[in-house]
Amino acid sequence: MAQRLTTLATAVLRPNLTPNYWSQAAWTILRVVAGVVMIHNGLDKLGNIESFAQAYVEVIGLPFPIFFSYVAAYTELIGAPLLALGLFTRPAAAGLFSTMLVAMYHHVKVAGLSIPYLELSMLYAACFLFFLINGAGLFSVDALLGGWLNAAIGTPSVASATLAMTEAQEVAVER
Repeated sequence: MAQRLTTLATAVLRPNLTPNYWSQAAWTILRVVAGVVMIHNGLDKLGNIESFAQAYVEVIGLPFPIFFSYVAAYTELIGAPLLALGLFTRPAAAGLFSTMLVAMYHHVKVAGLSIPYLELSMLYAACFLFFLINGAGLFSVDALLGGWLNAAIGTPSVASATLAMTEAQEVAVER
């Protein structure tokens, strides 16, 4: 009985360090949801760019507020669908993460460290930072293109490198 509880506790508490389809499916769901729900932010900005520039960009003191408002809107309108598809994920996530950092700065400048003002931009920023660091995952256009390029060039794939690393870790743990 104690053995079963220990095994269950280990399975629940241990982080998932080896890629598997369930973690990759969850990764994909997070990527698609974060990308799709972000699109409306760019549309809202373009709906009244002058108002957005005055209320958000001028307040934080950036020069050329209309220009930077367009930059933010198009970063969201182009980057969010790319993120959802998993195409050029890291550059898209970098742009989206940057817009969220500016949004967080605006919220802090206007309302201080008020969680209700910061929470949404912080959650978006965390998601985009995750994809900036980790990439799109297995179920993405990036993975498909990367596999195709690896096959065309003849270089070892990331999957075979990951498998070799996992086997090396298992041997090290056994020792």
